[in-house]
Amino acid sequence: MTEEQLIAACQQQEPLAQRRLYEMHAPKMLGVCRRYLSRIEDAEDVLVEGFCKVFQNLDQYTGKGSFEGWIRRIMVNEALMFLRKKHALRNAYEIQEHLDLRSDQNVVAELAAQDILFLLDQLPTGYRTVFNLYVLEGFKHREIAEELGISINTSKSQLILAKKRLQELLLDVNYPGVRDRMKGTAG
Repeated sequence: MTEEQLIAACQQQEPLAQRRLYEMHAPKMLGVCRRYLSRIEDAEDVLVEGFCKVFQNLDQYTGKGSFEGWIRRIMVNEALMFLRKKHALRNAYEIQEHLDLRSDQNVVAELAAQDILFLLDQLPTGYRTVFNLYVLEGFKHREIAEELGISINTSKSQLILAKKRLQELLLDVNYPGVRDRMKGTAG
């Protein structure tokens, strides 16, 4: 069955097609939700809500662009709505100073996915959310500001602070497992 056929079957509310679509995309979309939400239970709840929206709004998918990208956008929006409902983004603030954040691309390249999730979980919600939207989703600060109801400068500040905190975490002796895995000494 092609993706178009599967989508058409889901639009006809065929349970087997819906299950297949869910099984195809749920693991990756759970990863998307997990990047925004530190508790796996919250990410799973958002995933379920997101797929309900996917199935309710399948008629809005025009076939232009990636279907997976369309689903991803729904999941990101659901995660952001969850964070807004929990008022998790209200403590975001602007900084005025410039921070020097030279990054070592080799360190980032050596991080395993579980290490990245571990590090993202250590960030405050606002930092993590802006970092995900900017770095991983490719949003511009203007788009992030509109999406989160914050100023562009607050978005920029949160990104700078997120990068600074990640840099500190990478160097922090309290997280030797991450450093050991990066150096290849731990299994």
